[in-house]
Amino acid sequence: MVTEDEKIRAALLKVALGFRVEEVTEEFDARDGEMKLVRRRETHKDIPPDLKAAKLLMEGTDFSSLSEEQLEEERAKLIRALSQEQEETV
Repeated sequence: MVTEDEKIRAALLKVALGFRVEEVTEEFDARDGEMKLVRRRETHKDIPPDLKAAKLLMEGTDFSSLSEEQLEEERAKLIRALSQEQEETV
């Protein structure tokens, strides 16, 4: 089960890395007593990475107490998250 803290951290990570949003706009017209779709437009917006969100994620971690191995694990985890995010936007 995912806790609220994990949901917040995941949302912060998404904002810190940047993401893509799809927006759909539809226009309808009443013809012959029916609503008919006149125009449909899909747009994509790229939301850039937010440094404030990244800073919030980093503030909760005391890196000075981590061992070299733990720092390497944290580094690898961040690189994987960045790579995965880049693959999703392509």
